[in-house]
Amino acid sequence: MNEHMDTLGLVETRTIAGGARMLDLMLKKAEVEVVKATPICSGRFLIRISGERSEVEAAVGAVAQDAGVIASFVLSRIHPQVIAALHTRLLPPRGQALGLVESRRSASGIAAADAALKRAEVCLARLALAQGINGKSLLVFAGTLADVNEAVAAASHSLGRDLVDQSVIARPEPATATALTGMQPD
Repeated sequence: MNEHMDTLGLVETRTIAGGARMLDLMLKKAEVEVVKATPICSGRFLIRISGERSEVEAAVGAVAQDAGVIASFVLSRIHPQVIAALHTRLLPPRGQALGLVESRRSASGIAAADAALKRAEVCLARLALAQGINGKSLLVFAGTLADVNEAVAAASHSLGRDLVDQSVIARPEPATATALTGMQPD
């Protein structure tokens, strides 16, 4: 994603073919950059675009009411940790509390991660999207217990009906932290 563009558009569709059609329509409607557009588990399609806010809004708006759209979002001033997590796994400091939030949808999980990071001082230790988890998303936050609780509450509230489950682990065992974040013990 271009560092000068602070808006991310997300569209998750019911089918791969429908997603491809909507991607093309979005690109014809507005000047946006495709960050990633790919099939995800359960035969769905996830589109991520970036650009100037008005262009991203126009692109997402062009397809948002289509019956094949499961979820759509326009996120401005997206938190830098979300962008980093979309490209790589971030490693939190050891010994911190961990919070997990599981969402029914990939797109809503990204939006929930952004909402949580804007509300609480935590590290987004993992952002797992779709593959291997039946199209869902998993957010793993690390930080102080109070901050992790706040992040989990913010993400859960943001998800609403898309929330599958959430939990907070106050003092995770090293093997638990490794399993959830990929972080290796010292």
